Amino acid sequence: MPALKPTEITGEVVWIGHVPDRDASLKSSGQTEAELTFAGIPGEEHGGLTRPSCSRVVSQHPRGTEIRNVRQLSVTSTEELAEIAEEIGLDNLEPAYVGASLVVRGIPDFTHLPPSSRLQFPDGSVIVVDMENRPCNLPAKLIENDFPGAGRKFKAAAENKRGVTAWVEREGRVKVGDTVRLHVPDQRAWQP
Repeated sequence: MPALKPTEITGEVVWIGHVPDRDASLKSSGQTEAELTFAGIPGEEHGGLTRPSCSRVVSQHPRGTEIRNVRQLSVTSTEELAEIAEEIGLDNLEPAYVGASLVVRGIPDFTHLPPSSRLQFPDGSVIVVDMENRPCNLPAKLIENDFPGAGRKFKAAAENKRGVTAWVEREGRVKVGDTVRLHVPDQRAWQP
């Protein structure tokens, strides 16, 4: 019996980004398509099969410990970016400012997709949602540089709207304009 169930919910890829050097800048540059490999998008700073652990997993691993990279992609939605923009006083928040790898349109409550959900592209390639991508100050600094006063509002405005992190389960190619179909785990919600 399948552990994942396809839904009728689809979205559209509206933006693909590439961050070549996160130390230089988190700002991503747009592209029309990208290869998806088991290590993420080639040449992209978030990619790699492993990564050093960070503050997000310090309860499990000392900072800097080599761990599996389940944060190969930063995926957000146009709807949530629009909500953030409105809260920080901008007409529009370009995905480049948040270091997005992919932006989709049309999947509701995107940031709260269940962990282990799959997003499948037309060629069969699949990315797996790891978890919510928590807001941080790196995008805030970029936004503040270009829009004084707006950046300092970013972290609070992005709470529950920052999208998800994901990793590549099946290799392929993604293009702007591609349809993406949501598959969710077939299980009841956890009840402690």
